[in-house]
Amino acid sequence: MSAATLARVEAHVFRTPIKEPVRTSFGIMTERVAVFVRVEDSDGARGWGEIWCNFPNAAAEHRALLFADIVAPRALGKSLDDPVGLWSEIDRALHVLRVQSGDAGALSAAAAGLDLAIHDLRARKRGLPLWRALGGTDNGPLPIYASGLNPGRAAYDTVGRMRAAGYRAFKIKVGFGEDVDLGSLRPVAAELQAGERLMVDANQGWDLRTACALVPKFAEFGLRWIEEPLMADRPLAEWSQVAALAPATLAGGENLRGAGPFQEMIDSGLFGVIQPDAAKWGGHSGCLPVARAALAAGRTYCPHFLGGGIGLIHSLHLLAAVRGPGLLEVDANPNPLREGILQDAFSVRDGSVTLPGGQGLGLEPDLKPLLTLRSLHIERRA
Repeated sequence: MSAATLARVEAHVFRTPIKEPVRTSFGIMTERVAVFVRVEDSDGARGWGEIWCNFPNAAAEHRALLFADIVAPRALGKSLDDPVGLWSEIDRALHVLRVQSGDAGALSAAAAGLDLAIHDLRARKRGLPLWRALGGTDNGPLPIYASGLNPGRAAYDTVGRMRAAGYRAFKIKVGFGEDVDLGSLRPVAAELQAGERLMVDANQGWDLRTACALVPKFAEFGLRWIEEPLMADRPLAEWSQVAALAPATLAGGENLRGAGPFQEMIDSGLFGVIQPDAAKWGGHSGCLPVARAALAAGRTYCPHFLGGGIGLIHSLHLLAAVRGPGLLEVDANPNPLREGILQDAFSVRDGSVTLPGGQGLGLEPDLKPLLTLRSLHIERRA
């Protein structure tokens, strides 16, 4: 393989209103947005990535600009032979800007999107599917779960719809008050079928007192995990108190940044499910070591993702590279920026999805049908 350099990058921002807002304990999403990244090297090879931006969705254009004007210039013209080394170099260079600007999360996501695209490009040039280029050896189907289920009657209806679509595991959002939370879960749990799994996500919605009062009340539901019952930055002493009362293992990680915090989470023994988001921090270069460390410690790695189609396929490849008992998170809410990208590349059957064939992502995104939804397009060259 030639020692190619990064010659060109693009960022495409898409946004579209939705009929049914997506509700969480921290806010409501009335639009779906996505920032898709395309990179090209000096040989003309291409790769695709995605920058996390689902909330607040008004920040999508800002993150695209950070990618184009702050992150990409640190990579343009440089060799792509060592994606991990390049991501590490950029990550170190961005540290002072994270501190100075207060935009730590946005800068990390912009760098993650670049890293994902470079790994896709490299896999294509090597003639390998991305999961194999990342070290995977098994091309079997992977288990998935339906996520983002709104509270109340909507949860019950969405479980029925996703079950009919082939899903066998479901995660319901909680954090809306005891009556609403238990009312969302009871009708779903009462009709769970053999082999199906149920999880909840509080989206950091409780303080310590509330979490300690509520988590024991979930014992009747046989949950697989309880996700983010506290703010991600709360001390381990508080997480320890919640874990002691929880009837299911704790899950988290989507709101952490850095190998150190993830290793502390793994080593604490308080979390059975570790959930880095490769479009939010680290890309493949940062998240692959976290996933391997989680599995080595006997934890479950489940990639977090809630966005467009490109980031979802990257998450699928990352899970395929490490395997273990984890499931792929799939947003159950309609999203043209996911469905319009995936087309027929995401086939669900009996709770699992088949890996796409071909090189890299196994998918060449066609943005043309989505151009009426594009709000910004930026291009930078070496």
